[in-house]
Amino acid sequence: MDSDLIKLVNRLQDTFSNLGGELDMPQLVVVGSQSAGKSSVLENIVGRDFLPRGQGIVTRRPLVLQLIHTPSPDPAAPTYTEWGQFLHIDKRFTDFHEIRKEIEQETFRVAGQNKGISKLPISLKIYSPDVLDLTLVDLPGLTKIPVGDQPSDIERQIRGLVVEYISKPNSVILAVSAANVDLANSDALKLARSVDPQGRRTIGVLSKLDLMDAGTNALDILTGRVYPLKLGFIGVVNRSQQDINSEKSLPDALDSEAEFFRSHAAYRNIAHKNGTKYLARTLNQVLMNHIRDKLPDMKARLNTLMGQAQQELNSFGDAAIYGDKNQQGGLILRLMNKFAHDFVASIEGTKVDISTKELSGGARIYYIFNDVFGHALACIDSTSNLDNQDIRTAIRNSTGPRPSLFVPESAFDLLVKPQIKLLESPSLRCVELVYEELVKICHNCTSVELERFPRLHAQLIECVSELLRERLGPTSEYAQSLIEIQAAYINTNHPAFISGSAAAAQATTSPAPKPAQPSRPQSIEPINGVPTLEDEDESSADEPVGANGVLSRDGRSVSSTLPDRTRVTGSAPTSKASSSKPHPVHGPRHSSAHQQVTQPGAPGTSPHTAKETFLNYFFGQNGPGPIAGSTVDRSHSGPAPVPTGRDISNAETAGPTGLMAGKRTLDGNNAAFDMKSLGKHIEAISSSEPGSHITQREEMETSLIRSLIASYFSIVRQSIQDLIPKAIMHFLVNYTSQQVQNRLVASLYKPELFADLLSEDEALVAERTRVKALLDAYKEAFKTLSDVNLK
Repeated sequence: MDSDLIKLVNRLQDTFSNLGGELDMPQLVVVGSQSAGKSSVLENIVGRDFLPRGQGIVTRRPLVLQLIHTPSPDPAAPTYTEWGQFLHIDKRFTDFHEIRKEIEQETFRVAGQNKGISKLPISLKIYSPDVLDLTLVDLPGLTKIPVGDQPSDIERQIRGLVVEYISKPNSVILAVSAANVDLANSDALKLARSVDPQGRRTIGVLSKLDLMDAGTNALDILTGRVYPLKLGFIGVVNRSQQDINSEKSLPDALDSEAEFFRSHAAYRNIAHKNGTKYLARTLNQVLMNHIRDKLPDMKARLNTLMGQAQQELNSFGDAAIYGDKNQQGGLILRLMNKFAHDFVASIEGTKVDISTKELSGGARIYYIFNDVFGHALACIDSTSNLDNQDIRTAIRNSTGPRPSLFVPESAFDLLVKPQIKLLESPSLRCVELVYEELVKICHNCTSVELERFPRLHAQLIECVSELLRERLGPTSEYAQSLIEIQAAYINTNHPAFISGSAAAAQATTSPAPKPAQPSRPQSIEPINGVPTLEDEDESSADEPVGANGVLSRDGRSVSSTLPDRTRVTGSAPTSKASSSKPHPVHGPRHSSAHQQVTQPGAPGTSPHTAKETFLNYFFGQNGPGPIAGSTVDRSHSGPAPVPTGRDISNAETAGPTGLMAGKRTLDGNNAAFDMKSLGKHIEAISSSEPGSHITQREEMETSLIRSLIASYFSIVRQSIQDLIPKAIMHFLVNYTSQQVQNRLVASLYKPELFADLLSEDEALVAERTRVKALLDAYKEAFKTLSDVNLK
């Protein structure tokens, strides 16, 4: 009965090794330093040479060695009575030299040609009438430093592999130490103590007793007086390298070992408790006792593993129902409803497994509406792409050839509509982001049961994605139409716009503080009997007619309703006036020798300089005609006047600078207007620096237009920020949520598609087969262990 226990454990170990079970079987684990004699001890127990030998590290993979006792052969039985069999190859090896070669080849195949190690074990069964039922695991020998091409961390790798095996409670540690080395330096005992501090499952083996120095012995160690172990120490004598070279047989070696203990003075009295044969019997008895002690724990562990395997198998479903059409239809309908419910629940935020680490589902849509879309709209500057030149050009183009009394409304419409179009790009991007988020939600809607059918899952995702694509077009078109609706009719009667424009107009028309005028030098006496400018200012209002009867431009009066367009220009005097009334030049502020300075606040005058006159801008500084360009003015003996108007002709000499000024010769003769140069003049005006020649009226109009655009754009932006999310929710989100289940049923609930949709993944089928076989093995093992316990 006891021998059956070991065979039972071996059978369970083979089963779980193939199926990948997690049940730890009771086994003996051989631990020791490199060249401590571990392999020799195992060969002595088996009675055959079958393990690889050589210099350095030889055992580089764990070797699970199962010794199975066979009855004595009958004469009619096959010629061989001993054989080996590997778990990875279905072949019986009767030649133990071939077993050694197979171990070496299998080691090279997995661990490579270098001196590296691998955790993947090699399983070997040896059937022989000369062995006792045992299960041993031979591990690589412990080393200190890497040798040759071994990895630099070879010590850590081997130590980790050894600890992984000996730390299992069901393992019995066979610690092999060399007798000719101080026991305090034994790495095997040190590791054994780290996992078995009380020494309850550790057996000490002392090898190389015949190699100890003369006059020394290990009697105190073998008797347990130096390092006590519950299972004690057993001494063995292995074959020397000379015996191996001379091919000394193992039976002869065992006889020599027994003779050594009987004849040795120190070991004579304990010879019956030492040697390989005694070690084999002890290990057999220890293993059986250990198995018997661990049976209750094994049964409890099997109960747990069976429950886990059954639960995993249930998650894979039963393949028996897939042949019935009715059951297939019910399964598909249930999975569709579950998928649609998860999709809607993810949007509404009612899903059970809601993430607490990041936003998901409908929360991300809310984030798109309020943070992403709202921030994108807030970052749009309503007038950032409009410079003063653009606004001035729009105002002038909208007035035509006539000046306007007020800011033209058509210019405001012309300027505000492109700004409203700026809202179109973020609105359409918001639609795309919500669409992408819904597609992501669709892909995340899955379950363990649905993962069994990858084709059904893919078809569900494709069906919902197609529905979303259908709704993306109408939603984008409606969002675009909302922008076009806002641009189609500019409602300047909006209450918010009226109040905003009134505030802007008030802020724009409020008089700015006048800059401090620099003091100009005053002449004390008249020059050449001519009155000074102050005297002329007093009399200029009473002299609207020039000396030659020509209407003086200084006397022109413009309606006070347009004070900013009212301009005063100095006219070029006739030869008589210039010869009778020469004026002094007062610096660059004056555009001509006859420029008048008007009193502030006088009717029909402007508080600004003469260059702001509309005629100055259109005709140039000196005006058209022979008056401005007369030879008398050119031949004036006084200093040349300093022009302050727009010099767009790039002429180096002083002359007419008006836009429509004619081409004049040096002798003062008038030539025809050069109409071919008009484009050049207009280009020069357009390419001039923005704001370089802006007048106060133009500055006021530009500022007012900017304020009105900002006010109206703010109204439209607020409306779009409110309408776009509503449109997306109505056309895309809510519609999809309401129609997803109907679309799934209409597209996929077809009997001819059931078989294809319910085709399972091949990997899943293989995994279910494996789990089912493992569950059956667990049940069989539990039944076997229960029978053994009853006996």
